[in-house]
Amino acid sequence: MENTTKKGGISVQTEHIFPVIKKWLYSEKDIFLREIVSNAADAVTKLRRLASLGQYDAGEETYRIDVILDKDAKTLTVSDNGIGMTEEEVERYICQIALSGALEFVEKYEGDNQQSGIIGHFGLGFYSAFMVSDKVEVITRSYTGAPAVHWVCSSDGSYESAPGEREEHGTSVIMHISEEEAEYLDKYKIENILEKYCAFMPVEIYFRAEEEETDAKDKPKDEKAEEQKEPEAPKPINDTTPLWLKNPSDCTPEEYKEFYRKVFHDYREPLFWIHINADYPLNFRGILYFPKITNEYESIEGQVKLYYNQVFVADNIKEVIPEYLLMLKGVLDCPELPLNVSRSYLQNNTYVSKVSAHIVKKVADKLNSLCNTAREEYEKVWNDIRTFVEYACMRDRKFYDRVKDSLLLQLTDGSYVTPAAYLESAKDTHENTVYYTTDQAAQAQYIAMFTAQGIPVAVFDKQLDTQFVSMVENYNSDVKYLRIDADVAGALKGEGETADQPELSALFVKVSGNDKLKVQFAPLKDESVPVLLTISEESRRMDEMMKLYAMNGMGTGSTFPTEATLTVNTKNALIAKLGEMEEDKREKTATVLYQLALLSQRKLTAEELQSFLSNSYGVLGML
Repeated sequence: MENTTKKGGISVQTEHIFPVIKKWLYSEKDIFLREIVSNAADAVTKLRRLASLGQYDAGEETYRIDVILDKDAKTLTVSDNGIGMTEEEVERYICQIALSGALEFVEKYEGDNQQSGIIGHFGLGFYSAFMVSDKVEVITRSYTGAPAVHWVCSSDGSYESAPGEREEHGTSVIMHISEEEAEYLDKYKIENILEKYCAFMPVEIYFRAEEEETDAKDKPKDEKAEEQKEPEAPKPINDTTPLWLKNPSDCTPEEYKEFYRKVFHDYREPLFWIHINADYPLNFRGILYFPKITNEYESIEGQVKLYYNQVFVADNIKEVIPEYLLMLKGVLDCPELPLNVSRSYLQNNTYVSKVSAHIVKKVADKLNSLCNTAREEYEKVWNDIRTFVEYACMRDRKFYDRVKDSLLLQLTDGSYVTPAAYLESAKDTHENTVYYTTDQAAQAQYIAMFTAQGIPVAVFDKQLDTQFVSMVENYNSDVKYLRIDADVAGALKGEGETADQPELSALFVKVSGNDKLKVQFAPLKDESVPVLLTISEESRRMDEMMKLYAMNGMGTGSTFPTEATLTVNTKNALIAKLGEMEEDKREKTATVLYQLALLSQRKLTAEELQSFLSNSYGVLGML
């Protein structure tokens, strides 16, 4: 190569290329460092490939990338010992190919006032350096032994190319940080960017910040001596073989947990994980975690990080994960996706939709596997994942069909059964009916009555449960879910007279203050219970829905469904005596009985509580 300097202009065809690049190339300016380091990693990967093909003798070479921050010089340098470039290649790849991409980029985005979720465009990774620099230098030498090249370009697009000085093959990109982007001369800022975007790149990356002279002068002598005594060997800032690249059989539970802590900085252990290793035609890998949620009101939005060949692309690209599985945390490495990818591309890409469908299948397979082969472990985490699974089932019928045999019902005694097992055991007493409680304390009396008759009661104490069972009933029209206070089950009824007693009916309607109250008489096996108040399942669900959407505006304390039924136990001694009492005593006693039944359904209002106490004291005073 002749010892001459060549000059040119990147912006010959348009004077607006660099201003547009600075403003619109990426929605996040920090990405410039990912692009430059990625290029360095690609350069090493290419040289490794040539070595594997026998076209280059690597010998004992070890490959690395160095990121060097010099605050005094106001430079940030990314250097590699990869394939390097000849003068011709610099001219072709930096000055021509990138130029054509730049022109296309400007044509599409110049004057566009909306970033619209742009992640990257047109393979312009190298020129992202100009987002933060007013000058960029490239010093490169090809692995072929061709002379080194020194290329310099200013932010107005004019460049010079001349012979350079570099002993080893590889490339150094020296970015002269502009005054307005001085934040990129901060050591901790660069460390954070590298940790976010480059933590798993396939080539070891070393970062160092050249100390300012003033910092060294200000240090006490003993600190300087200590540093000299114990110099630490430099360590790469990245893990070149992340866990998702390994075979699942080679990974230990502790490795999965440690990876989770490292990536998500979550001190709580994940409930379980799914290691995906999909080959042709999908070709993607990843690890997805079910996170531990402290309570149901905690934010359940997860975080799935998208990678391209170990290069970080974006945090939580929702287009790759079905909306109903967004509580998952994890990483997905999809080499079939371009590094510079837009959200519109993801939304309309068949590969992405197939990846999404595969993830759904793997999640369902994991749930089924845990239920069938690790039942004890599955039961321990069921309450933590129940809301997630129910929501997924409600959003995707196919997902429900895949996991329906692995859904669990927690019973009031703390045990777990599948819905199929519950219904099998119910054939003789309450066929095709699942009884449940939403509040074990408030509905304790009902639970005791059902338990005494050997009828198991499921616990549905989550906000989503009622909507979920409505969906299950739609899918399985023969199965009915009833709250234990929705009806007096046939198994609770004993033998004896069930004739109506009009006067007693009228009395209970009067003291209830609800002229639509239905009163029925039945002998109950539990003779100690004088009356039971039940509300039809349909009426209560409608009431809950209205509360959920704030349609009634009456407040939860005073709202009560009108379709209520009071079952009077004809086997109860107090009911038998009620008809013999004097009118005043009978009315006070009936009022207390109704209010006790009401207490099993909801909290009393302030007015009702005052009336209840007054009537109770009155009844006690008559003893």
